[in-house]
Amino acid sequence: MTGVREAAGSADPAPFVATLTRYLALCDVPARAEGELGELFTEDAVWEGGGSAYADRFGRTEGRAAIVAMLSAYLPPAPHFLANTHLLFPGTVDVRDGTARGSWQMQQLSRYASGGAEIMVARLDVTFRTGPDGPRISAFRTERLFAAPLLEER
Repeated sequence: MTGVREAAGSADPAPFVATLTRYLALCDVPARAEGELGELFTEDAVWEGGGSAYADRFGRTEGRAAIVAMLSAYLPPAPHFLANTHLLFPGTVDVRDGTARGSWQMQQLSRYASGGAEIMVARLDVTFRTGPDGPRISAFRTERLFAAPLLEER
């Protein structure tokens, strides 16, 4: 269940949560959704890593095209992941006047082309803006909270 803090007369938070869920499904390997990542971001969106582990690893990327290029370096046909899945935990969403800010924890299970595998938990802080085509991500921040290697498959 997602916690919701809504201003009087504000919109339903479900479309914002659906946009984030679709983003994560498109980042799974193999992808669990159809479509393009760029459809989910505003033209002036910002994607950034937070905390010591992710600020150095991901930095800050500005603009839809640059974000899609950065994310594409991790997704097929790039050989980064053999398998990758994201699990989104309940979060909070604050909806006000066509925008929303949400915070969630996300678990990621990854098997890499390099042979390793890990489980990771991150906090996602995401801001959305609503346009004629529905909500789009205008700011995305991820911060690693936990990571541990997984045993190899037998």
